Amino acid sequence: MSRIFFLFIAATIASILSTPAMCNESKKPNLLIFYADDLGYGECGVYGCKDIPTPNIDSLAQNGIKFTQGYVAATYCSPSRAGLMTGRYPTRFGHEFNAVARVSGLSLKETTLPERLKSMGYATCAIGKWHLGQTTEYRPTNRGFDEFFGTLNNTPFFHPTSFIDSRKSNEIEEITDPGFYTTDRYAERAVDWLSQRKDEPWFLYLPFNAQHAPLQAPQKYLDRFPNLTDKRKIFGAMMSAMDDAIGNVMSAVRKRGQEENTLVFFIGDNGGPTQSTTSNNGPLRGFKMTTFEGGPRVPFIAQWKGTFPAGKSFDQPVMNLDVLPTILTAAGAKVEPTWKLDGVDLAPFVTGKNSARPHLNLFWRFGEQWAVRHEDWKLVVSRGGSGKPELYNLANDVGESKDLASVETKKVVELQKLYDSWSAEQAEPTARDADNANPKKQNKKNNKKTEAI
Repeated sequence: MSRIFFLFIAATIASILSTPAMCNESKKPNLLIFYADDLGYGECGVYGCKDIPTPNIDSLAQNGIKFTQGYVAATYCSPSRAGLMTGRYPTRFGHEFNAVARVSGLSLKETTLPERLKSMGYATCAIGKWHLGQTTEYRPTNRGFDEFFGTLNNTPFFHPTSFIDSRKSNEIEEITDPGFYTTDRYAERAVDWLSQRKDEPWFLYLPFNAQHAPLQAPQKYLDRFPNLTDKRKIFGAMMSAMDDAIGNVMSAVRKRGQEENTLVFFIGDNGGPTQSTTSNNGPLRGFKMTTFEGGPRVPFIAQWKGTFPAGKSFDQPVMNLDVLPTILTAAGAKVEPTWKLDGVDLAPFVTGKNSARPHLNLFWRFGEQWAVRHEDWKLVVSRGGSGKPELYNLANDVGESKDLASVETKKVVELQKLYDSWSAEQAEPTARDADNANPKKQNKKNNKKTEAI
């Protein structure tokens, strides 16, 4: 009798340990990336914005980490996303310009973040703006996502174009509903997708098309800003809608009791195109599609309650390429040298286990515009500049106002060698955007044109 009882107890314990609530699979963190479009470094309350409240975005920083020197690997939309999805400089595989997404897409030779996570048992979903290829083989559901709800490229907010709802079909559909506003619907779909998750770990990627042009917003958001006018009023309404959307998604995570087991990132895809949308890049020089700081330095926040410290500012340079190795390491994967990643796992740095800089060098190449950052020194050729390499010490000149190239000649040579060596490793662009990367074309008409892209 005792043997039977022992076997019964053993079987019961084994059954309990094999349930999702107790197995290792359920201990993997859930993963959430909010990716804003054309946001601008100074457009969140936590980054100094005064006229547009962003309480939900600010909450992520209050409960997590605000990176004061967060960068992306490209100065505009498609290459920035290519870097995020691969953890590699997009120039390594020829994804230097938006034209790549129009001609083909994210190289099929590259392994994406959702593909790696799916192999680890994660449910994966992308909701929002893809911009990494339009033809079938490049679409999200063929690049590692179980589900996609959004647009394949840039779009209006009302009556969005190139729209796909993979629950219906993986083909483009026309949106005729006049009340369909992308930011709101993306949040609704995200909450719905989360409600359908059971015990498996999940990865939700939510790349908004806010704050990209065209400036469009429902009246309910416009009414929140009676003291703003013209473009700024619409921009504020769009920003408020995105902040609400983030709040709704985070509320859904909390209702599931999963916030402490969810690693969250909020990042801008590139600097703001100030003239076309009023986006504010704070103290930074330059804007979207330049290699001055206003192009690649963006709002960058990470929250992982109970694991990352709360309310901390991290003041060393990081990059969106770091998201992939940070996420995969958190999920229990071993990052292999054969993956040839350019990003690093940020966890040891933000938790204080590693006091070194995550990156000694950072690089950018955008046609004839380029930049290299070594420690606090930056050598840059950018639209709006002299057309020659300019040298700045970002530790005391974040606005890149005092060119030290004629004084620190040895430093210029040192950084030029670093850039030349790195650039020689990069691939030729697989498609080139005409004139968009030429720093010599600096007239006002051309600048307005490039800011609107």
